[in-house]
Amino acid sequence: MSELYNLTIREAQQAFATGELTSVALTEALLKRITALEPALQVFLTTTGEQALAAAQTADATRTATSGPLHGIPLAIKDVICTAGVRTTCGSAILENFVPPYNATVIERLQAAGTVSLGKVNCDEFAMGSSTENSAFQVTRNPWDTERVPGGSSGGSAAAVAAGMALASLGTDTGGSIRQPAALCGVSGLKPTYGRVSRFGLIAYGSSLDQIGPFAWTAADIALVLQAIAGHDPRDGTSATVPVPDYQAGLTGDLRGLRVGVPREYFVEGMEPGVEQATREAIAVLRDQGAEVIELSLPHTKYALPTYYIVAPAEASANLARYDGVRYGPREAGTSMWEEIELTRGRRFGAEVRRRIMLGTYALSAGYYDAYYKRAQQVRTLIKRDFEQAFAQVDLLATPTSPTVAFKVGQKLDDPLTMYLSDVCTLPINLAGVPGLVVPCGFSEDLPVGLQLIGRPFEEATLLRAGDAYQQVTTWHTRRPSLVS
Repeated sequence: MSELYNLTIREAQQAFATGELTSVALTEALLKRITALEPALQVFLTTTGEQALAAAQTADATRTATSGPLHGIPLAIKDVICTAGVRTTCGSAILENFVPPYNATVIERLQAAGTVSLGKVNCDEFAMGSSTENSAFQVTRNPWDTERVPGGSSGGSAAAVAAGMALASLGTDTGGSIRQPAALCGVSGLKPTYGRVSRFGLIAYGSSLDQIGPFAWTAADIALVLQAIAGHDPRDGTSATVPVPDYQAGLTGDLRGLRVGVPREYFVEGMEPGVEQATREAIAVLRDQGAEVIELSLPHTKYALPTYYIVAPAEASANLARYDGVRYGPREAGTSMWEEIELTRGRRFGAEVRRRIMLGTYALSAGYYDAYYKRAQQVRTLIKRDFEQAFAQVDLLATPTSPTVAFKVGQKLDDPLTMYLSDVCTLPINLAGVPGLVVPCGFSEDLPVGLQLIGRPFEEATLLRAGDAYQQVTTWHTRRPSLVS
């Protein structure tokens, strides 16, 4: 057996079944790994070692021949998802010591599946960012090169898997926050269809865009986690009543007859040559496996970036209005209620969050609502129609995930527009509400590159089938960063 921290979920379950491994031994190995690498990587905000070991002991004691595929598997959770009795900060000083009294639905479902939670991982503040540099507490580093970012906002979730600190993790994706860090950290990551996974207990950024999804090394492991967390939840008004298929049964390894569209607009100007080459080579592998590759156009793609940066900040402005120092988190002292609110929000929100709140408030203000927010929603409809027309011709789309590999810490922090362009290939998917899967597809300048697969609404099974088939004939997902523990 390889080092325990390098196991996939499937490999760990096989070892559990033969008695070669216990959940306690695996959990201890991962906690040791976290202790060893945390000073260099700064991934975890809260580690729940005692609880994890107790859960692992319970998993071992209750394991039977019919135990589910996640029974005893240690995971990490992005710190925007509520966990009862465990600090949940959203990477923000305004929630520095917030301890939720309840679990998010996804946490309930993972616990019911027998998973072991290792703790909460770092993210950009309130999930606003593309590099995990906007956290109020620490800057997470990329396990492939600690001078570089892991992507964002779910950089901690991606780095935890890439570094062997967890076998899988949960992140959230509002404009690319699962897919971009998955690509930059060389792991697999899925943004499900909007409404596929309950958002109850997710601390909101953009309510019409946010979606919870998993990270793991392989598409097959992603399928296992998605199976556990997907499905209707009456506590979430946006949760879809669409049935959840058997994702494992769809992993046939057969791509014959599958039509794969390649939208020309996603190979944007300024894309690094190594990224484009790795992506096009991955698409060629799909063709070699029997898929039909068709070039097509999504003409409104160029409007996705400005549309997103009106819609998302507007929703953030509304969602974050509740953080006033009265109902949540610490309060800054002032001579009046309004001064206390101003001081609390001014000092406790970071620069990027303040920027987006101001953008959103402006877009929603009297006299500008129709010119900005209403028009952005109209363009969003056009972007969604682009996808509908494309999916009348093809079964899925294959594109780059990020125009660049992981960039250096601090490189884009003072240039918000350049930072926003990091998500140019991922934003349209959230605006359209469709699912997107990223799988590792190569390297450029010794740094990982990810292939993005985009599907019809609620057809995650097609994406997982394609991603798994690709990984059956490639080895990029078996590469591990050369960290010394």
